[in-house]
Parts: sequence; C-alpha cells; structure tokens
Amino acid sequence: MEMELTALHWIYVVFIALIIGFMVRRRDTTLICIVGISLLALVATGSLASSISGIFNSFIFAITELMSTILIISIIVAMSTVLTKSGINDVMIAPFAKFIKNPTLAFWVIGIVMMMISWFFWPSPAVALLGAVLLPVALRAGLPALGVAMAMNLFGHGIALSGDFIIQAAPKLTGDAASIPVGDVITASIPLVITMGVVTTISAFILLKRDMKLGKIKAADTEGIVQEQTISENLLTLGQKKFFAIFIPIAFLLDVVALSILKLQGGDATALVGGTAVFILLILSLVAHKQQGLEKSTAYLIQGFQFGFKVFGPVIPIAAFFYLGDSGFNQIIGDYLPKTSLGIVNDLGAALAASVPLTKEIAAVTLTGIGAITGLDGSGFSGISLAGSVAKLFGTAIGSGTATLTALGQITAIWVGGGTPSSTKNISCVYRKTQKSTARINSVGPLTIPSAYSR
Repeated sequence: MEMELTALHWIYVVFIALIIGFMVRRRDTTLICIVGISLLALVATGSLASSISGIFNSFIFAITELMSTILIISIIVAMSTVLTKSGINDVMIAPFAKFIKNPTLAFWVIGIVMMMISWFFWPSPAVALLGAVLLPVALRAGLPALGVAMAMNLFGHGIALSGDFIIQAAPKLTGDAASIPVGDVITASIPLVITMGVVTTISAFILLKRDMKLGKIKAADTEGIVQEQTISENLLTLGQKKFFAIFIPIAFLLDVVALSILKLQGGDATALVGGTAVFILLILSLVAHKQQGLEKSTAYLIQGFQFGFKVFGPVIPIAAFFYLGDSGFNQIIGDYLPKTSLGIVNDLGAALAASVPLTKEIAAVTLTGIGAITGLDGSGFSGISLAGSVAKLFGTAIGSGTATLTALGQITAIWVGGGTPSSTKNISCVYRKTQKSTARINSVGPLTIPSAYSR
C-alpha cells in the first residue's frame, strides 16, 4: 500500500533541511524550530490561535519529557559545587596524583579518572572537580597543558558523555526522538563508544608524543601556578573530608550495583542517581555550613538549576519540533494526520523505502554526517534529537538498525560538539591561558588555572 504523504509531511521535511542548513552555517536553529512548529499547527488546524498556542504546548511537552534529565544534571552540578567549596574534591582526587610520574602516566591517569568522574558528575562539573588539582601535577611530570586538555576532553566530553551510561541524558534525548527505549540506545552504543574511544585516544597520544619529541609542544613551567577557583573555606576538618571522599564514591558505586541487579534503566536509573545526589548535597550542606545549612542547600540547588536550564535551554525548542514527528503530534496539536499514518517520521521512512533504494551503508554514512553537522554549533546536545529522528526514518526505511543508527548519530554529534574545545570552554580556557602564560610566566606573573565551568 502506497503511503499517503500530506502537506504536513513535506513541511516537516523542509524544516529538517533548513535546520541542517543552519547548523552547517553554525547558526542558531531555535527560530527555525519555532516557525516550523507554528506552521505545522497552522496547516493542521487551519487556526491561527491554535498555531500560536501550539508553540507553547510543544514547549510544555518537551520540558515534561526532558524534566528528569534537566533535574539530574542540575542536582549533580549543585552537589559538585559543594564538593569544590568544602575541599572534598581535593582529598578525593589527591590519591590519583601519586600515579602521575611521567607524561605517559599523566595522560592516561588524568583521562581515565576524568572518564570515571564524568560518568557520575557529567564532564563540565568534573573539570572543576579534578582539573585544578591534577593540572599542576601533570605539568610537573612533563605533560604539556595541551596534553592535559586533550586527555580531559577525549575521555570526558568524548567517551563518557557520548555514552552517558549512568546519568543517561544523551540516550534519553535520542531515544525519545527515535521512539525507542533508552536501554536499546545504550546497548547499541557500547561497541561504538569503545571503538571511538580506543581509536581517538591512542591516536591523540601518539601524535602528542611525536610533537613533544620534535619539540613542537613543551611542558609549561609550574612555578607560580595559582588557582582561580573558589578556595576551600575550611568548612570541614581533614578527617571529615577524608570520610566524605570515601563515602561519596561508595554511594555512587552502590547505585551502579543496584542498577545492574535491579535492571534499572531510563527514568528509574536517573531517579536513583539523582536521589543519591540530593541526599549527599543535603548532608554536606548541613555538615559543612551547620546553622546556615538549610539556606546554603537552597543556594546550591539554585546554582545547579541555573546551569541545567542554561545547558538545555537551546535543546527545548529543537526537541519540541522533533517530538512532532512521532506521537507528540497528536498530543500537542491533535489528530490531524491521515488515518493510516504511523507518525510523520514513520510515514516518511516508509515512503523513502518504497521510492529510493537505501542500504545500511548509506544510512550509516548519512547518520554520521548528520551527527557531525549537529555538533558544529559547539553544543553536542542541541541537535541530537535530529539525529534520533533521522535514525528512525532510515531504520524504518531499511527495516532494522534504528537503535544502532541512533547511537551512531548521538556519538558523532557529541564528539564533534560536546567533545571539542569550541564547546568545552572550561578546558580550552585552561589550555589557552596556559599556552599564553608559558612564554611570560617568569617575567609577568603567575599562571592562572580557571575553574569556573560552563557547558
């Protein structure tokens, strides 16, 4: 049976093309998505009022779907803030510094520690937790600041964020766009994350060692290094810091055990990790700030929410548009699609399969390209809903592989966007300031290591 394509389907295709075009030019796509939502609602209902209200309703729908993700990121950031202010992060990271004896160990130790912390704390807060502690140690061991930035970037914003196995923010976004369970995306992404991680980290290390040997990159002098971050306010005794430095990792490791034993995924996994982070935040606030603990816990939560909505603010309009490609259309706008329709994206996939010969190889190459394009804006997260939506379209057309294509688009988008210095301002700032200061460190002043993190 031939699939019936209406004006709604073609409008959706046109705006997908526009979104990709704007991403190629590294322009913001929020306006395009809002216009697309409004036009779809106008054509479907024939009502200007419904068209305008459809924009707001689509935002509400997207926020509702993404709220658990926004909450977990906000809470994790709030918790990491109190860890930094209380000085627990210094005690927690200090044991790893003992293993950094030479440039090779510095690269791999920093990278692996960054990856482990990023799984639980997300990469941007992880930079603040360990960057200022391990950077001076790595420099003294002979690893250039660029090498530190490469290790933290590849292992944190690359390997850890592209898989996002614990917090599951990335697979939630792409899985929703592709209308498949989060667990399917995670399972399909494991071999891809491993392959990408092994190839990129080993290649980067080889190239780094080559340039160090040729004298193109030199380690900076560590004399005069100071930290620009909020200095520990002596809120806790050394014994208390050591206790919490052991207690917090154990708490999250128990979460991992629970996730495995109870087979928790998606929202259940997010809730467990988020609840643990909330309890840790409250306990630390009360112990560290004592009588001001109640007020400080609220202040930390506010900082976390500011970070969370700053990260996901650009994602909401894009996600709202792509939710219209599936079941979200009926909930947001109404039942205006043809009776035989399975959703705009499914219909387009079936029509594509019937009219154009599409192979798995072409689908994989196309998703890789689309993922890379969505990452060009330097975010990595803002466009992965597009990757999920196109993966569903192609998966429907070829009859299988939706989860693998979704994971491929997710990984490519995050590695190009979230895994590059253009988006991780905190890491690139560390490197730029280090590089600029290397030539003048002895004559002008101390080398500054910034610790304020942003997405």
